[in-house]
Amino acid sequence: MNYETPIAGDPALTADEEMQPGKKRRWMIGAIVAIILVALAVWLSIRSRPAAPSDNAMQAPVITVISPGQSMIEQRVSATGSLAARVEMPVGVVGEGGQVRQVLVQPGDWVRAGQVLAVIERSVQVEQIRSLAAQVEVNRADAKLAQAQLDRAKALVGRGFISRADIDQRTATRDGANARVAVAAAQLAEQRARTGRLDIRAPAAGLILTRAVEPGQIVGSGSGTLFRVAKGGEMEMLAQVSEADLAMLRVGNRATVTPIGGTASFAGQLWQVAPVIDQQNRQGIARIALPYDRAIRPGGFASAIIISGSGVAPTLPESAVLSDAKGNYVYIVDRRDHVERRAVTTGQVSDSGVSVTRGLDGSERIVMSAGAFLNPGQKVKPQAKARP
Repeated sequence: MNYETPIAGDPALTADEEMQPGKKRRWMIGAIVAIILVALAVWLSIRSRPAAPSDNAMQAPVITVISPGQSMIEQRVSATGSLAARVEMPVGVVGEGGQVRQVLVQPGDWVRAGQVLAVIERSVQVEQIRSLAAQVEVNRADAKLAQAQLDRAKALVGRGFISRADIDQRTATRDGANARVAVAAAQLAEQRARTGRLDIRAPAAGLILTRAVEPGQIVGSGSGTLFRVAKGGEMEMLAQVSEADLAMLRVGNRATVTPIGGTASFAGQLWQVAPVIDQQNRQGIARIALPYDRAIRPGGFASAIIISGSGVAPTLPESAVLSDAKGNYVYIVDRRDHVERRAVTTGQVSDSGVSVTRGLDGSERIVMSAGAFLNPGQKVKPQAKARP
């Protein structure tokens, strides 16, 4: 195998060696340009893409907020108590009593003032009346005879047959006879009044509530109450109210009463507020006047809502009001959409929501729900809800 050894000083070899540095430079320049173009393309590609959301933006929850404003709020007091007749009249035996012959009414009947409720046997009293009436007639006859004798005596006194003393005596006899007539008439009237009192009568118009007498029963002044009558049929509720709530009530306040066991409610009006507080349970009685209705039964139990006044305050949904050991609070979204805790004082709770008496003016953006999952200072995305 033959090897050719380059000859030093060969002109062809010298030209190749002189050309290699130029090629290297061109290759290096081309590589640099390619790298620059690739970097520019990458930079343009990154710039043209939408910016990726930050971690805080991706984590900001969407919540519903409401600005409640101010609304008219009725201040209500809830109470329970018993039903009763507003004016209950016990009816018993007024006279000497006796055996009951007939009972004319039943519980639930309406009666007039003076109407007979029960009749007492009176055969003895009737005979006494007849006797006294006969005595009145006897005394009237004696008085008539005495008057006639006096008239005849006056006609004879002018002839001298009868003295003036005889006239005076006959006049006294006549006057005594008239007096006996008056006494007998008074005794007759007294007996008739006693007999009339044997009837048990209604003292006023109203509704019979109870009856505790039967025919054949012997009754007297010690027999107690035979009938109970609700005057005019008017009813009332004796509402048990706490000491704090009682101070807010006034005569004339409106109330709604619902008897237990029924669905009907009745409008009433507060007509008396107890001047004292029970020392045991720290409650007082608020008496609510009610019209008559068959569903209102004295002795029954009922609940009442009394309107003690009205005012203006923000009203929030119950889901917006939270509570912990520090008290009631709400979450408010500030201008930077950050959550802020605000302590509030709540008032009346009704179907329309919870009234806030302190802590809000109604213009704030308040978190409606999911407040338990938020933290003060947290970024959120609020969505406003129209005011109801």
